[in-house]
Amino acid sequence: MSSSSSSTSSRYENQKRRDWNTFGQYLKNHRPPLSLSRCSGAHVLEFLRYLDQFGKTKIHTPICPFYGLPNPPAPCPCPLRQAWGSLDALIGRLRAAYEENGGKSEMNPFGTRAVRLYLREVRDLQSKARGVSYEKKKRKRPPSLQFSTVTPPSGSGGNNRSNITHGV
Repeated sequence: MSSSSSSTSSRYENQKRRDWNTFGQYLKNHRPPLSLSRCSGAHVLEFLRYLDQFGKTKIHTPICPFYGLPNPPAPCPCPLRQAWGSLDALIGRLRAAYEENGGKSEMNPFGTRAVRLYLREVRDLQSKARGVSYEKKKRKRPPSLQFSTVTPPSGSGGNNRSNITHGV
């Protein structure tokens, strides 16, 4: 068996291809069938809502006694949904796949305002319901980059190290 490009593709690339194929199948099964060129942000939202039925994340309703608790002490009848992080990553992959498959960046239905607002709404709702924070993680800078932000005063000969240790 010869080595194919899929065997050397990254996990991300393989997932992106599977996601793209799944979305293509969704368009084919849509009534009436949809071509990619006629696909809008509204269709993407429809797809995301359709995917919710396959979700595995418990999202408590406001009337649930465990609403807002990160680790509920007992089972409850609240629905299982797609987790916000999964939807966010999926949209990122589909956005990239759309353009890699010939779609124009300015026509990308995965990057519409409606999709961004929907993802933000899902994130906020799930954060409250599950009692977890989805704050952006602060990226750690490599130590070598921290020195480049200090500008030496004129005439110092460019010795950044002394400026940092003396707090200049």
